[in-house]
Amino acid sequence: MLPSAILNPEYPWQSPDVEPIVRIDRVTKTFGSVYAVDEVSLTLYPGEFFSLLGASGCGKTTLLRLMAGFEQPTSGRVFLAGQDVTDVPPYHRPVNMMFQSYALFPHMNVASNIAFGLKQERMPRAERRERVWEMMALVQIESLARRRPHQLSGGQRQRVALARALAKHPKILLLDEPLAALDKKLRAQTQFELVNLQERLGITFIIVTHDQEEAMTMSSRIALMHEGRIQQVDPPRRMYEFPLTRYAADFIGLVNLFEGRVISQEDDRVRVHSEQAGGDILARHSEPLLPGMEVTVAVRPEKLLAIPGNRSDNDNSDEPNRIRGVIKEIAYLGDVSIHYVQLTSGYVAKFTQSNVQVLAEQALTWDQSVTLGWDFHSCRLLTQ
Repeated sequence: MLPSAILNPEYPWQSPDVEPIVRIDRVTKTFGSVYAVDEVSLTLYPGEFFSLLGASGCGKTTLLRLMAGFEQPTSGRVFLAGQDVTDVPPYHRPVNMMFQSYALFPHMNVASNIAFGLKQERMPRAERRERVWEMMALVQIESLARRRPHQLSGGQRQRVALARALAKHPKILLLDEPLAALDKKLRAQTQFELVNLQERLGITFIIVTHDQEEAMTMSSRIALMHEGRIQQVDPPRRMYEFPLTRYAADFIGLVNLFEGRVISQEDDRVRVHSEQAGGDILARHSEPLLPGMEVTVAVRPEKLLAIPGNRSDNDNSDEPNRIRGVIKEIAYLGDVSIHYVQLTSGYVAKFTQSNVQVLAEQALTWDQSVTLGWDFHSCRLLTQ
């Protein structure tokens, strides 16, 4: 059962009446004996800001290039705006692509770069000029019209490339790691600008990124890829709170993963014994599980409550979801600190703490014994 906040009838992927704008049907792409994309099926809807997320080499850029028409699938079909475009060349597809390198023409100024695609389509000069200035105003670079790419900062070149990609009014905009060349602060600022721009235009944005924070910030939905296959497709919150696989739990954010075996199950409460945790874990899982089955329990660091000392007044050595250890490392990140706790099993668990107090005044410090606990609703039991 999905949380009520996620069950939103306005989400197009939850409505049977909304026609998809992109449909990937069992697409495979091989390079020699290597499967870059392996039997992928995916459906995207109009107005989405959709992210293809994954580590380098997972196949996300290849999948984007298959949508653009720069690669041909080994098998399977690609549908855009209701039409089979598998064999249609890129320039006849209702898409435009913004490349990671921006691919600006160095001998052209900003206005000419933006106008290039419109000129190739033989748009009348007056209309072309109006469209170019409209795009420059949209991304706020009117003052840069006469500059050439080498006279621009990385953020300015990114805006020029975006304006050029939007100038032809595509139904779908494909973005291949467009923020990778920007510094962290500018990247964070540009993320919100892209989201606001996408909402204003109503164009479907499909972005490739390896940055999970970037995907979580901007996306309506995320497809997490691994070794050419899609692991999970979900909105960011559900992807984080309800991962379907161990890989998804480990890739998105920080997580503690405790391996163990099922001891018993009563309704949706499953008791798991984990040597890594040094005891029993109680987790919630609606599907029936067999005793002795190997599982993984995922617990996010912010779900853990840390109590100084090995025991508390209400602590019991047999109580599940209680683990003990010693703080070995503290990573101070400003707003929060990540504490690394070495358990008796040798496993290093992580918990986070908001820095309401300055670090020197906090109760928890290095080499301190702590008991970590969490509610059974707060962890996720994974069978894959």
